[in-house]
Amino acid sequence: MIIAVSYDNGRIFQHFGKTEKFEYFTADEDGRLTDSVIKSNDGQGHGALAGILKENKTDVLICGGIGEGALDALAQAGIEVYAGNAGPVEAAVVAYLSGQLEKKAVKCDHHDHGEGHSCGEYSCK
Repeated sequence: MIIAVSYDNGRIFQHFGKTEKFEYFTADEDGRLTDSVIKSNDGQGHGALAGILKENKTDVLICGGIGEGALDALAQAGIEVYAGNAGPVEAAVVAYLSGQLEKKAVKCDHHDHGEGHSCGEYSCK
């Protein structure tokens, strides 16, 4: 299983469409982490990200805020999404693998992410 997390300096990046890197974790059939790698998106964003995740054989995405279009594209790619998360990347992956990470109904429905803006319980960057 491949779990991708929107990545920024070891923390979950809060605006999926502007994610510059993902950390990809490989878990075995027993739910143990066997590998991780951080990959750049090579400057691609928004519409290209679902394709990048699919190319990297992603099964699950953990991220912060995400828009309706991205959710639709990820669903079409067969990628399960856990949005609305914040904090350290690896802690979120461990929470997912132990069944403790909740699916939240958090969606950004705009593209104006200025200072002081928030989506749900966290701030977008």
